Amino acid sequence: MPNRDTLFAAPINKLGDWTFDEQVAEVFPDMIQRSVPGYSNIISMIGMLTERFARVNSNLYDLGCSLGAATLSMRRNIKVDNCRIISVDNSPAMIERCRRHIDAFRAATPVEVIEADIRHINIENASMVVLNFTLQFLDPDDRQRLLNKIYQGLLPGGILVLSEKFNFEDNQIGELLFDMHHDFKRANGYSELEISQKRSMLENVMRTDSVETHKTRLHHAGFSHAETWFQCFNFGSLIALKDTATDATTNGTAS
Repeated sequence: MPNRDTLFAAPINKLGDWTFDEQVAEVFPDMIQRSVPGYSNIISMIGMLTERFARVNSNLYDLGCSLGAATLSMRRNIKVDNCRIISVDNSPAMIERCRRHIDAFRAATPVEVIEADIRHINIENASMVVLNFTLQFLDPDDRQRLLNKIYQGLLPGGILVLSEKFNFEDNQIGELLFDMHHDFKRANGYSELEISQKRSMLENVMRTDSVETHKTRLHHAGFSHAETWFQCFNFGSLIALKDTATDATTNGTAS
């Protein structure tokens, strides 16, 4: 059983900004299951998408891999030869545990786990890229540049999976889904103090976007096809497809 998340159960005198440190890494599996509605479904579906999109002799990337849940889901579902998964995170505590988790399961597909800033990673020969609740922690000015780089590094017909917490242009809907998310956390055993303290720590480091903003960025990067494929309350996931060579010729665009 994962360690129970009680990091914010007692009052904290001085709340700083959120960091993915040793304490967070220690309880992360419990934290994310109790905080992110639909997380298990997204991880499972990433595996299904991997089976469909992984290509022979290609790379698959898990950018912001944390403890490697998406990486393991991808690796379990690769059915073709000579693939490699590259998993990247800038948190030493997360990377240390991720390596242990990956090493605990034997599989034919090699995984390279890298401690680095995802903005500085080269994306190349990629059939699939996953950004699972990662983009929201980047400076907004860096988000378009990263998506541009991902698009350029994807093979024709490749896929990007982008999971995020959303905000909403309709304030009434946004407030309702925000409240429902807090109800979800309460139902999973978090107290009002825990919810409040965690929210305060995240305010300056996690800046969310609307689905419309995400789609606009994806289209600017070059993706002709982008859509929300999963949503639960104010959390969800989009897929973006790079045109195949045939589609690009038809559309008169460069792949």
